[in-house]
Amino acid sequence: MRTVTTARSRYGMVIDLDRCTGCGSCTVACSVENNIPPGTENVTERTGITWMRVYEADDGKSFPDTHSVFVPIMCQQCGNETPCMSVCPQNAVEVDPATGIVGQIPERCLGCRYCMAACPYHARYFNWWDPKWPAGMEAAMNPDVAPRMRGVVEKCNFCQSRLHTARERAASTGRTAIDPADYVPACVEACPQRAITFGDLDDSDSFVAALAAGDRAFRFLSRIGTEPKVWYLSSREWVRNLSDRVVARTRKENVRG
Repeated sequence: MRTVTTARSRYGMVIDLDRCTGCGSCTVACSVENNIPPGTENVTERTGITWMRVYEADDGKSFPDTHSVFVPIMCQQCGNETPCMSVCPQNAVEVDPATGIVGQIPERCLGCRYCMAACPYHARYFNWWDPKWPAGMEAAMNPDVAPRMRGVVEKCNFCQSRLHTARERAASTGRTAIDPADYVPACVEACPQRAITFGDLDDSDSFVAALAAGDRAFRFLSRIGTEPKVWYLSSREWVRNLSDRVVARTRKENVRG
């Protein structure tokens, strides 16, 4: 059996906001894939867990001239001076040099939540309770993803377990590199509008790299220099202007997680 090569990649996403309808399929797929338990009666907006949230923002105009947009927000996978990694006292946050993915290691996390305070995208969530599933739902859990314990922080990791599976598949067939079609995050796969594209941003031949280099592409809070690997697309100027402020601070919020 050959060993799969670990040539440097820079995995990222491009999300077309002109296509997104705010249906929430991405958040449901994310929760199922990553064994995020259903919320209990005690869950609030601040204490619930979802690695991906869909916010609603508008252009500030009065009805009937107002227009809205839905914005999926997950960990933006910062590529420069990653804020959450910089403040973690336990080295529980690591950036994989082979993939660019910002990983969270729950076994190291002590729950101080410094990373949550440092994240400019509000894309990290503290696990306040031990995970519990309704009777029978345990049978539907993903065996490739370990549930996290109470007292740790969680976040999106681009469904990294699927990357491991893609590497295993490549190795079992004697290939030295994974097939890009074998590594597709759950949210990308579930989106009915095909609004989310995923791939290697450093691969000039990839569709995701072409989209990120287009005129419609922008990133949120790019001015702070964190170099996020999640790009957004829109032909609407007012939507692109949202990039200078955190979407979570806009007047409307539509949580689908």
